[in-house]
Amino acid sequence: MRLGFVPSDFYLRWLLYMVIFYLNYNFLVPKLLLNKKVFLYIVVVIASILFFLLAVEELIPHPKIFPFLENMPHPTNEELNKFRKENFEFSTRMYFPTAIILLLLFTVSTSIKLGIEWYKIEKQKVVIESQKVNSELSFLKAQLNPHFLFNSLNSIYSLANKKSDQTTYAIVTLSELMRYMIYETNKEFISLQKEIDYIKNYILLQNLRLKDSSGVRFNVHGNLDHSIEPLLLISFIENAFKYGTDYTGKTDINIKIKVEKNILTLSVSNYISLNEKNDLNSGIGIHNIKSRLNLLYPNSHTLKIKEYDNLFEVELLLKLKK
Repeated sequence: MRLGFVPSDFYLRWLLYMVIFYLNYNFLVPKLLLNKKVFLYIVVVIASILFFLLAVEELIPHPKIFPFLENMPHPTNEELNKFRKENFEFSTRMYFPTAIILLLLFTVSTSIKLGIEWYKIEKQKVVIESQKVNSELSFLKAQLNPHFLFNSLNSIYSLANKKSDQTTYAIVTLSELMRYMIYETNKEFISLQKEIDYIKNYILLQNLRLKDSSGVRFNVHGNLDHSIEPLLLISFIENAFKYGTDYTGKTDINIKIKVEKNILTLSVSNYISLNEKNDLNSGIGIHNIKSRLNLLYPNSHTLKIKEYDNLFEVELLLKLKK
């Protein structure tokens, strides 16, 4: 072979090798291997190697590779097939390097893709932990702010002045609420039943400050024997109480939590005062909860927010983790 001579099949071969590399990298590994379809992936890889081996060796010509065809720049398929049948050893030597190259291409592209995905997962874990801590601190500060405590204590004070039988119950409810926020929310997962109890206590305390709490409706249905990240639902309920009372003091809040199998549905609707702007969809609270849902439940939740006829509705569907 002359110095500097590039075989005519060189570019075609490496173009095909690049197609094989990116096919495995962008399609086979993400669609099969990363979805735990290992056996199917192995079968497809073996079939692909055989297919591309034939494609490379049968469809791409080998100029000047046969001694007896040295002077023929383009041997015919009949001549090539005849020589392969008559010289099996040469045919084996011809296929073996290509098979090794194809195997290396699949191995390298798979290793690179798995390495990148592993790095992404580890990086996402760090982001989730950081976001989780920041979100929980934000929720905790919001719950324990002086305004919330003042309203709760003022309501309890009013009950005490009236010598109401609910005074003791209200104090116990407030203490349970604070105990949960301080001691339970540092866990990665919490019992769904405990989270629901926390929401009930929050609603009870909010009802104490309302002139008429008959417009507050809270219903829970389904099996609560599941786990959930703490303080994941409360932002939507807080917003309902913040904006769910009109200028006359009339309250209209409807909260429903339903669990079917491992799907939790939270529905919250509330009246919107004409004098107030409901900024849940653009405020920091909803931004944080959307980010948290995207991090903790990627492709496992849907969130719909609607505003019409002075009503604000939120519907969250969440696939609970096992």
